[in-house]
Amino acid sequence: MNRQTYTIAVVPGDGIGKEITPVAQEVMEKATEGMAGFKYVDFDLGAERYLRDGAVLPDEELERIKQTDAILLGAIGDPRIHAGVLERGLLLKLRFGLDQYVNLRPCKLYKGVESPLKNPGDIDFVVVREGTEGLYCGAGGAIRKDTPDEVATEVSVNTAYGVERVVRYAYELAMKRRRHITLVHKKNVLINAGDMWQRIVDRVGQEYPEVSHDYQHIDAATIFMVTDPGRFDVVLTDNLFGDILTDEAGSVVGGVGYSASGCINASGKYPSMFEPIHGSAPDIAGKGIANPTAAVLSAAMLLRNLGLDEPAVLIENAVEADIEQNASRRRSTADVGRDILGRL
Repeated sequence: MNRQTYTIAVVPGDGIGKEITPVAQEVMEKATEGMAGFKYVDFDLGAERYLRDGAVLPDEELERIKQTDAILLGAIGDPRIHAGVLERGLLLKLRFGLDQYVNLRPCKLYKGVESPLKNPGDIDFVVVREGTEGLYCGAGGAIRKDTPDEVATEVSVNTAYGVERVVRYAYELAMKRRRHITLVHKKNVLINAGDMWQRIVDRVGQEYPEVSHDYQHIDAATIFMVTDPGRFDVVLTDNLFGDILTDEAGSVVGGVGYSASGCINASGKYPSMFEPIHGSAPDIAGKGIANPTAAVLSAAMLLRNLGLDEPAVLIENAVEADIEQNASRRRSTADVGRDILGRL
């Protein structure tokens, strides 16, 4: 077997990101023994870098990241820094600069994990969120700032090109799952963008007769997420609605500690990025008690994106078995890592 070496950009980032990322790397190494090798390129990006020299994501470092095969991200965020500086300057700059137009977030209730729902049933769906358009484009501005007459605008940008490529991704994914897509939007009020999304879903759907699709307003979707989450298979939505809905979904399946995500350039032109959806948790950083499970599942998503399906499945099976047996136990970060490694 040819053992290919992949170059991985590693951005541990802030808080617990520095503690959980090495565990994910260890698991990747163990699962791919004899199948693949990794060259890690560490990037000092995040709060400490910004506080030290004012840099968030220099253009030259973005160019270096473009030369890698994938990105493993820990967590970004620090209460010492004004909201939006790291989010827009680092996370969104990566997503937009690398054209990561699919934000993919699996949502599964594992055996052994207690959902806050009384009767959750079987929950196993995935949210396909558009990642480079919508309200997150930064189109808008403010005039007469800090006066009683201030006007602030945020403009949602939706292109047929951008919508169609994420819609096609959702259909291809649905073909590998239970073959059902739910479009989530607010087309009764957002009549321009919502209508375009619906027309493109309908048109592309004609090419996938095996896949059924329906529609829910975002407010109805938030209700069904807690009353009947088992109805969902592939949830397709825009940038803002997807951001909100996936946090709700993370809570429904027992907490974001088990929730991984991928920011994917499905064309393969630039590297995709994989990260747990939880934050940097500064309140527990440095205590060695952060749960690395979501970071490990993100590493499995990274491997699958590289075409390494077999080790990805090994990791997912090991994590599932570990959660079922140990979810109720209080363990350290290192303990969880050892337990998962021991099952590979």
